[in-house]
Amino acid sequence: MSHDKDDMPMVMHMTFFWSKHVVMLFNGWPNGELGMYILALAIVFFLAVMVEFLSVLPSAKPGSCPVIGGLVHALFYGLRMALVYLLMLCVMSYNVGVFVFVVAGHGIGCFLVKYRVISKAAASKSRTDLV
Repeated sequence: MSHDKDDMPMVMHMTFFWSKHVVMLFNGWPNGELGMYILALAIVFFLAVMVEFLSVLPSAKPGSCPVIGGLVHALFYGLRMALVYLLMLCVMSYNVGVFVFVVAGHGIGCFLVKYRVISKAAASKSRTDLV
């Protein structure tokens, strides 16, 4: 009995595995193709970096409307949580590549966010030292 690619049953892994044959979020994606798998890894990496950037929301400016500031903050928080849950579902595919790229994205995103904050603080401190 021969099976073509479309007739093969999809296996739900319950342990970590390393393969380009993984299903993430949508049935048939990334479809077992190397190029699509690499694209999926790039997307989860980018989303993890974006989660870290969304974690440092700008605070409301003094004198601004509290309702509008609260709504904007809640909107960004909701977007961040949606991305976090999507990444969690991707990691639940138990694919080692996906796991590594999500963790690397969070790590690099955290580094970039903290580097930016520390650089601004150091620049601000050096300006006040000059005065």
